[in-house]
Amino acid sequence: MNRPSLEKRETFAAWSFCALPLSFLLLFLVTPFIIAFVISFTDQRLITNPNLPTQFIAFRNFLRLFNSPSFHQALLNTFIFAVFVVPLQTFLALVLAVLVNQKLRFINLFRTIYFSPVVTTMVVVSIIWYFFYNPGEGLINHMISFISFGKLGPYSWLKDTTLALPSIMILSIWQGVGFQMVIYLAGLQGIPNELYEAGRVDGANTWQQFWQITIPQLRNTTIFVIISTTILAFKLFTQVWVMTMGGPQGATKTIILLLYEEGFKMLRVGYASAIGVLFFLIVLAVSLIQRIYLKEERAVT
Repeated sequence: MNRPSLEKRETFAAWSFCALPLSFLLLFLVTPFIIAFVISFTDQRLITNPNLPTQFIAFRNFLRLFNSPSFHQALLNTFIFAVFVVPLQTFLALVLAVLVNQKLRFINLFRTIYFSPVVTTMVVVSIIWYFFYNPGEGLINHMISFISFGKLGPYSWLKDTTLALPSIMILSIWQGVGFQMVIYLAGLQGIPNELYEAGRVDGANTWQQFWQITIPQLRNTTIFVIISTTILAFKLFTQVWVMTMGGPQGATKTIILLLYEEGFKMLRVGYASAIGVLFFLIVLAVSLIQRIYLKEERAVT
């Protein structure tokens, strides 16, 4: 078989494998976004009124968003959540992965314990932590009171405007860190032992081996962990909805929660679509910045 014919068959096989996933992407991602983009320029309501037909209102929804204090606060809360959660969760995942990568007895038990919150639904986790944060009988307040000999607490974790968002951050990190830990663990086990043996021959101690061998070898793993954690952080919704519903005084309101409230409680689908489109553009910009930065890192090394 000549080479051009073989290349055509390989190209056809490649497109055949990609056809089904691309169809699903087109159907469930691209098409809904195009519909949302079109609706964002209208005053479409969730329940149509025959006496009030849907009208084209150009950029009015977007202008309302830019002047909306609720949108500003939701956007700020979402960014604060991402800024704190992404680095903390990535760091803790790396630490846990290093710990469970040791050759110890019952190590599989520890791996299971650390990973178990990930396979528990966020609704269940949020309800359990809601009771933990209870200012009267909550476990966390009792622990703080016990450690401080009764001098600290109790705190209204979910009703205090300064504590509500950090409380949700702690819960989110605890629930999600096991997922990133498993990814880091796979990366650690993929590092050749010959590199560590060469390091020991050159006189490198354990700390030097970690910084000079482990961290560089985990670069691609870290890139994936950061990007995936960032995307998950921007999707913050379930724990906020279950525990605070955006309160107190909007201290935990996020973009996704605002979108849900406008679309399904206020029935303003056009306005909610504008929030979704604008939020997509923001997340896209953040992702592109990350990609540019990561490319520069590859070029340097």
